[in-house]
Amino acid sequence: MSTYRLAEAAEILGVSDDTVRRWVDAGRVAASTADGRAVIAGADLAVLAESLADSRDPDPARASAVSARNRLTGIVVRVKRDAVMAQVDLICGPYRIVSLMSSEAADDLGLEPGVRAVASVKSTNVVVERP
Repeated sequence: MSTYRLAEAAEILGVSDDTVRRWVDAGRVAASTADGRAVIAGADLAVLAESLADSRDPDPARASAVSARNRLTGIVVRVKRDAVMAQVDLICGPYRIVSLMSSEAADDLGLEPGVRAVASVKSTNVVVERP
């Protein structure tokens, strides 16, 4: 099972370390201790990431001033597999990324909820806007 230090969880969620500590203290996400450090189970972090993505009300002014890089670090929140294909959902900060790949590739990468992953995005058409 994957675990994440609080600083790693904060990076994945796109918030500060202090915010993650407050969420742990408030019981919003469970933490345990490993090697003397507070850690969050990957599956628990995936649930929190998904709830944050579902509840976000994006600020249009902020969104129009930011151009996301083409490599987004995040956490896998869902993997749906059939005999041939897999759909992998990631939460990368405020962004939800969905990737379609072969089931074999998803298995080879060990993708499951709670695993940290990087989404590399390549597009032939990228729109960048300024207010």
